Amino acid sequence: MELEGVSAIVTGGAGGLGEATVRALANAGVGVVVADLAEDKGMVLADEVGDRVRFVRTDVTDEASVQEAIAAASELGPLRIAVSAHGGPVAASRLIGRDGTPYPLDTFRRTVEIYLTGTFNVLRLAAAAIAATEPLESGQRGVVVNTASIAAFEGQVGQTDYSAAKGGVVGLGLVAARDLAPLGVRVMTIAPGTFFTPAFRLPEEEAQERWGKAVPNPRRMGRPAEFGALVEHIARNDYLNGEVIRLDGAQRFGLK
Repeated sequence: MELEGVSAIVTGGAGGLGEATVRALANAGVGVVVADLAEDKGMVLADEVGDRVRFVRTDVTDEASVQEAIAAASELGPLRIAVSAHGGPVAASRLIGRDGTPYPLDTFRRTVEIYLTGTFNVLRLAAAAIAATEPLESGQRGVVVNTASIAAFEGQVGQTDYSAAKGGVVGLGLVAARDLAPLGVRVMTIAPGTFFTPAFRLPEEEAQERWGKAVPNPRRMGRPAEFGALVEHIARNDYLNGEVIRLDGAQRFGLK
């Protein structure tokens, strides 16, 4: 798919992976909506990247909020790309605490609501908008890219809710791709490994020392620009559909 002149929505667009995706798509000529709750960061990014990048405050769990972001993207060109790269707070805790207390159900529900339900909400609404566009000569209309995690496959101790939510995102991908195939809408999933983003809240050198050594090759944490580059390639390559791509330097999570 040619990217020049089309539009995209990137949820979590003001965050590490999302920001890199916004930059990669904008540099390819895509009009991009930064859909995020982080208003200050999102507006600064939109102003910095260019005229065809807008910030829309977006709650991925709210239908009206996501629809507003989609409408804004459609003003920049036909919506053909939607990327779910949003995150949220995650409480790393064992299923049964040392004091015998079970993991809070409300915390589990909130994690699943953000990472799985929010992703599904963006997928269904964006896919409907993409399906309403005129098909390209290839018969394709666009692509939705969801973000899982390698924790979907090798969840570590204390990641029950996060792993369950990301596992759900993985399971969603192929079925959605099959559902949307007649409409010319592709669905892809990226499962990142350990990427250095501002969410770590510590200097990169320290983070690399702590976590980069666990990655076989290259022996470092991932760079957000590498995630953004993969999203751009997925958007361009029409034959990528219904698949999960691990972007992890051959890393496999251990017990902890």
